Amino acid sequence: MRLLLVSRIDNPDAISFSRKVKEVLEQDGVEVSFDEDTAAILGETGLPLADAAADVIVVVGGDGTILRTIQQMRHPVPVIGINRGEVGFLADLDPAEAIDFVRTLSRGFSVEERMRITLLKEGISLGTALNEALIVTTRPAKMLRFSILVDGITTEQFRADGLLISTPTGSTAYAMSAGGPIVDPRIQGFILVPLAPYLLSSRPHIISSNRRLEVRLESTKPANLVLDGQQTIELGTSITLEVKPAEFPAKFVDIGRNFFEKVDNKLRKL
Repeated sequence: MRLLLVSRIDNPDAISFSRKVKEVLEQDGVEVSFDEDTAAILGETGLPLADAAADVIVVVGGDGTILRTIQQMRHPVPVIGINRGEVGFLADLDPAEAIDFVRTLSRGFSVEERMRITLLKEGISLGTALNEALIVTTRPAKMLRFSILVDGITTEQFRADGLLISTPTGSTAYAMSAGGPIVDPRIQGFILVPLAPYLLSSRPHIISSNRRLEVRLESTKPANLVLDGQQTIELGTSITLEVKPAEFPAKFVDIGRNFFEKVDNKLRKL
Protein backbone atom coordinates (compact mmCIF):
# COMPACT_ATOMS: atom_id res chain seq x y z
CA MET A 1 0.00 0.00 0.00
CA ARG A 2 1.26 3.46 -0.93
CA LEU A 3 0.33 6.40 1.25
CA LEU A 4 1.06 10.10 0.71
CA LEU A 5 1.22 12.45 3.71
CA VAL A 6 0.35 16.14 3.36
CA SER A 7 0.75 18.53 6.30
CA ARG A 8 -0.29 22.06 7.06
CA ILE A 9 3.16 23.61 6.74
CA ASP A 10 2.62 26.70 8.90
CA ASN A 11 1.74 24.65 11.97
CA PRO A 12 4.67 23.00 13.85
CA ASP A 13 2.31 20.62 15.68
CA ALA A 14 0.92 19.39 12.35
CA ILE A 15 4.42 18.87 10.94
CA SER A 16 5.51 16.96 14.05
CA PHE A 17 2.38 14.80 14.00
CA SER A 18 2.87 14.03 10.29
CA ARG A 19 6.38 12.76 10.99
CA LYS A 20 5.01 10.57 13.79
CA VAL A 21 2.36 9.10 11.47
CA LYS A 22 5.03 8.29 8.89
CA GLU A 23 7.26 6.55 11.44
CA VAL A 24 4.42 4.39 12.79
CA LEU A 25 3.15 3.35 9.36
CA GLU A 26 6.61 2.52 8.06
CA GLN A 27 7.04 0.18 11.02
CA ASP A 28 3.89 -1.57 9.75
CA GLY A 29 5.49 -1.99 6.33
CA VAL A 30 3.47 0.74 4.58
CA GLU A 31 5.18 2.73 1.81
CA VAL A 32 4.86 6.35 2.97
CA SER A 33 5.97 9.56 1.25
CA PHE A 34 5.50 13.26 1.91
CA ASP A 35 4.26 15.72 -0.68
CA GLU A 36 6.85 18.21 -1.91
CA ASP A 37 5.84 21.12 0.36
CA THR A 38 5.79 19.02 3.54
CA ALA A 39 9.03 17.29 2.60
CA ALA A 40 10.77 20.64 2.02
CA ILE A 41 9.97 21.73 5.58
CA LEU A 42 11.44 18.48 6.89
CA GLY A 43 14.51 18.59 4.64
CA GLU A 44 13.45 15.52 2.67
CA THR A 45 12.53 14.73 -0.93
CA GLY A 46 8.81 14.64 -1.62
CA LEU A 47 6.39 13.71 -4.38
CA PRO A 48 4.22 16.09 -6.45
CA LEU A 49 0.53 16.19 -5.62
CA ALA A 50 -0.54 16.85 -9.21
CA ASP A 51 -0.05 13.23 -10.24
CA ALA A 52 -0.09 11.55 -6.86
CA ALA A 53 0.71 7.84 -7.26
CA ALA A 54 -0.82 6.77 -3.97
CA ASP A 55 -3.67 4.62 -2.71
CA VAL A 56 -4.58 7.13 0.00
CA ILE A 57 -3.64 10.71 0.84
CA VAL A 58 -3.59 11.56 4.55
CA VAL A 59 -3.89 15.28 5.22
CA VAL A 60 -2.85 16.67 8.61
CA GLY A 61 -4.39 20.12 9.01
CA GLY A 62 -7.71 21.87 8.65
CA ASP A 63 -10.26 22.17 5.89
CA GLY A 64 -8.11 24.71 4.04
CA THR A 65 -5.26 22.20 3.74
CA ILE A 66 -7.67 19.54 2.47
CA LEU A 67 -9.20 21.90 -0.10
CA ARG A 68 -5.76 22.97 -1.31
CA THR A 69 -4.70 19.32 -1.62
CA ILE A 70 -7.76 18.42 -3.70
CA GLN A 71 -7.29 21.53 -5.87
CA GLN A 72 -3.76 20.43 -6.75
CA MET A 73 -4.63 16.85 -7.77
CA ARG A 74 -5.32 16.23 -11.47
CA HIS A 75 -7.10 12.96 -10.73
CA PRO A 76 -8.86 12.16 -7.46
CA VAL A 77 -7.21 9.94 -4.87
CA PRO A 78 -9.10 9.01 -1.68
CA VAL A 79 -8.34 11.55 1.06
CA ILE A 80 -8.66 11.34 4.82
CA GLY A 81 -8.09 14.34 7.06
CA ILE A 82 -6.64 14.54 10.55
CA ASN A 83 -7.84 17.76 12.14
CA ARG A 84 -5.09 20.17 13.14
CA GLY A 85 -7.04 23.28 12.20
CA GLU A 86 -10.18 24.88 13.57
CA VAL A 87 -13.60 23.16 13.32
CA GLY A 88 -12.62 20.86 10.45
CA PHE A 89 -15.82 19.64 8.75
CA LEU A 90 -13.74 17.83 6.11
CA ALA A 91 -11.17 16.48 8.57
CA ASP A 92 -12.94 13.44 9.98
CA LEU A 93 -10.32 12.26 12.47
CA ASP A 94 -9.14 13.82 15.70
CA PRO A 95 -5.44 13.32 16.52
CA ALA A 96 -6.20 10.99 19.45
CA GLU A 97 -7.88 8.42 17.18
CA ALA A 98 -6.07 9.10 13.93
CA ILE A 99 -3.04 6.81 14.06
CA ASP A 100 -5.03 3.73 15.10
CA PHE A 101 -7.51 4.31 12.28
CA VAL A 102 -4.92 5.04 9.59
CA ARG A 103 -3.13 1.79 10.48
CA THR A 104 -6.29 -0.11 9.44
CA LEU A 105 -6.32 1.33 5.90
CA SER A 106 -4.01 -1.37 4.55
CA ARG A 107 -6.78 -3.91 5.31
CA GLY A 108 -9.16 -2.07 2.96
CA PHE A 109 -11.56 0.86 3.21
CA SER A 110 -14.73 2.32 1.72
CA VAL A 111 -14.76 5.49 -0.36
CA GLU A 112 -17.36 8.26 -0.35
CA GLU A 113 -17.59 10.48 -3.43
CA ARG A 114 -18.39 14.19 -3.08
CA MET A 115 -19.65 16.29 -5.97
CA ARG A 116 -17.49 19.18 -7.12
CA ILE A 117 -18.57 22.01 -9.40
CA THR A 118 -16.97 23.41 -12.53
CA LEU A 119 -17.56 26.98 -13.66
CA LEU A 120 -17.34 27.67 -17.37
CA LYS A 121 -17.14 30.84 -19.45
CA GLU A 122 -18.16 30.29 -23.09
CA GLY A 123 -17.58 26.57 -22.63
CA ILE A 124 -14.08 26.93 -21.19
CA SER A 125 -13.52 25.86 -17.59
CA LEU A 126 -12.30 28.52 -15.18
CA GLY A 127 -11.74 25.96 -12.43
CA THR A 128 -13.40 23.57 -10.01
CA ALA A 129 -14.48 23.77 -6.38
CA LEU A 130 -15.37 21.24 -3.71
CA ASN A 131 -16.89 23.69 -1.23
CA GLU A 132 -17.94 26.80 -3.08
CA ALA A 133 -17.38 29.39 -5.76
CA LEU A 134 -17.72 32.98 -4.60
CA ILE A 135 -18.50 35.91 -6.87
CA VAL A 136 -17.71 39.10 -5.01
CA THR A 137 -17.07 42.73 -5.84
CA THR A 138 -13.49 43.96 -5.93
CA ARG A 139 -14.65 47.29 -4.47
CA PRO A 140 -15.85 47.12 -0.83
CA ALA A 141 -19.35 48.45 -0.06
CA LYS A 142 -20.40 48.19 -3.73
CA MET A 143 -23.23 45.88 -4.81
CA LEU A 144 -23.37 43.58 -7.84
CA ARG A 145 -26.36 42.76 -10.00
CA PHE A 146 -27.08 39.10 -10.81
CA SER A 147 -29.50 37.13 -12.95
CA ILE A 148 -30.03 33.41 -12.34
CA LEU A 149 -31.05 31.26 -15.31
CA VAL A 150 -32.32 27.69 -14.91
CA ASP A 151 -32.78 25.67 -18.11
CA GLY A 152 -32.54 28.93 -20.06
CA ILE A 153 -35.28 30.69 -18.05
CA THR A 154 -34.48 33.72 -15.89
CA THR A 155 -35.74 32.71 -12.45
CA GLU A 156 -34.40 35.54 -10.31
CA GLN A 157 -32.69 38.92 -10.53
CA PHE A 158 -31.20 40.65 -7.52
CA ARG A 159 -28.51 42.97 -6.20
CA ALA A 160 -26.16 41.79 -3.46
CA ASP A 161 -22.64 42.11 -2.13
CA GLY A 162 -21.87 38.79 -3.79
CA LEU A 163 -23.12 35.30 -4.55
CA LEU A 164 -22.04 31.92 -3.19
CA ILE A 165 -22.46 28.89 -5.43
CA SER A 166 -21.99 25.98 -3.06
CA THR A 167 -21.96 22.20 -3.22
CA PRO A 168 -23.74 20.13 -0.57
CA THR A 169 -20.30 19.49 0.94
CA GLY A 170 -19.75 23.24 1.15
CA SER A 171 -23.13 23.81 2.81
CA THR A 172 -21.43 23.57 6.23
CA ALA A 173 -18.76 26.11 5.26
CA TYR A 174 -19.12 29.72 4.06
CA ALA A 175 -22.66 29.04 2.82
CA MET A 176 -23.84 28.13 6.33
CA SER A 177 -22.29 31.30 7.77
CA ALA A 178 -24.11 33.31 5.09
CA GLY A 179 -27.50 31.87 6.06
CA GLY A 180 -27.70 28.89 3.71
CA PRO A 181 -29.14 25.48 4.64
CA ILE A 182 -27.19 22.42 5.80
CA VAL A 183 -27.53 19.88 2.98
CA ASP A 184 -26.88 16.13 2.98
CA PRO A 185 -23.69 15.65 0.90
CA ARG A 186 -25.31 12.68 -0.85
CA ILE A 187 -27.66 15.09 -2.62
CA GLN A 188 -26.57 16.18 -6.09
CA GLY A 189 -27.34 19.87 -6.36
CA PHE A 190 -26.19 23.47 -6.42
CA ILE A 191 -26.84 25.83 -3.49
CA LEU A 192 -27.12 29.53 -4.30
CA VAL A 193 -26.74 31.95 -1.39
CA PRO A 194 -26.89 35.71 -2.03
CA LEU A 195 -24.59 37.69 0.26
CA ALA A 196 -26.35 40.61 1.96
CA PRO A 197 -29.02 40.99 -0.77
CA TYR A 198 -30.75 44.33 -1.15
CA LEU A 199 -34.21 42.70 -1.02
CA LEU A 200 -35.25 40.30 1.74
CA SER A 201 -37.11 38.25 -0.88
CA SER A 202 -33.77 37.11 -2.35
CA ARG A 203 -33.40 33.79 -0.54
CA PRO A 204 -31.07 30.76 -0.87
CA HIS A 205 -31.99 28.22 -3.53
CA ILE A 206 -31.17 24.53 -3.99
CA ILE A 207 -31.16 23.50 -7.66
CA SER A 208 -30.78 19.99 -9.06
CA SER A 209 -27.44 19.33 -10.73
CA ASN A 210 -29.41 17.81 -13.64
CA ARG A 211 -30.58 21.28 -14.62
CA ARG A 212 -28.65 23.81 -16.68
CA LEU A 213 -27.62 26.58 -14.31
CA GLU A 214 -26.23 29.92 -15.47
CA VAL A 215 -25.24 32.93 -13.42
CA ARG A 216 -25.18 36.24 -15.26
CA LEU A 217 -23.23 39.12 -13.76
CA GLU A 218 -24.77 42.39 -14.95
CA SER A 219 -22.86 45.15 -13.24
CA THR A 220 -20.68 48.14 -13.96
CA LYS A 221 -18.51 47.18 -10.99
CA PRO A 222 -15.70 44.62 -11.40
CA ALA A 223 -15.92 41.26 -9.65
CA ASN A 224 -13.71 38.32 -8.76
CA LEU A 225 -14.40 34.60 -8.72
CA VAL A 226 -12.85 32.79 -5.73
CA LEU A 227 -12.74 28.98 -5.79
CA ASP A 228 -12.58 27.24 -2.40
CA GLY A 229 -10.70 30.24 -1.03
CA GLN A 230 -7.65 29.00 -2.95
CA GLN A 231 -7.83 30.50 -6.43
CA THR A 232 -8.93 33.99 -7.50
CA ILE A 233 -9.97 34.87 -11.06
CA GLU A 234 -10.84 38.34 -12.37
CA LEU A 235 -14.29 38.35 -14.01
CA GLY A 236 -14.58 41.98 -15.06
CA THR A 237 -17.98 43.69 -15.12
CA SER A 238 -20.25 41.56 -17.33
CA ILE A 239 -20.08 37.81 -17.76
CA THR A 240 -22.22 34.68 -17.93
CA LEU A 241 -21.00 31.59 -16.10
CA GLU A 242 -22.36 28.08 -16.50
CA VAL A 243 -22.25 25.87 -13.41
CA LYS A 244 -21.90 22.10 -13.93
CA PRO A 245 -20.89 19.07 -11.87
CA ALA A 246 -17.16 18.51 -12.30
CA GLU A 247 -16.03 15.55 -14.37
CA PHE A 248 -14.32 13.96 -11.37
CA PRO A 249 -15.80 14.05 -7.85
CA ALA A 250 -13.60 14.30 -4.80
CA LYS A 251 -13.04 11.04 -2.95
CA PHE A 252 -12.89 10.65 0.82
CA VAL A 253 -12.14 7.63 2.97
CA ASP A 254 -15.40 6.71 4.70
CA ILE A 255 -14.81 6.27 8.43
CA GLY A 256 -18.39 5.13 9.00
CA ARG A 257 -19.53 8.21 10.91
CA ASN A 258 -23.02 9.60 10.29
CA PHE A 259 -22.89 13.00 8.57
CA PHE A 260 -25.55 14.62 10.77
CA GLU A 261 -23.98 13.29 13.95
CA LYS A 262 -20.67 14.75 12.82
CA VAL A 263 -22.25 18.13 12.05
CA ASP A 264 -23.94 18.22 15.46
CA ASN A 265 -20.66 17.43 17.23
CA LYS A 266 -18.72 20.02 15.24
CA LEU A 267 -21.26 22.79 15.74
CA ARG A 268 -21.22 22.26 19.49
CA LYS A 269 -17.55 23.27 19.41
CA LEU A 270 -18.22 26.64 17.77
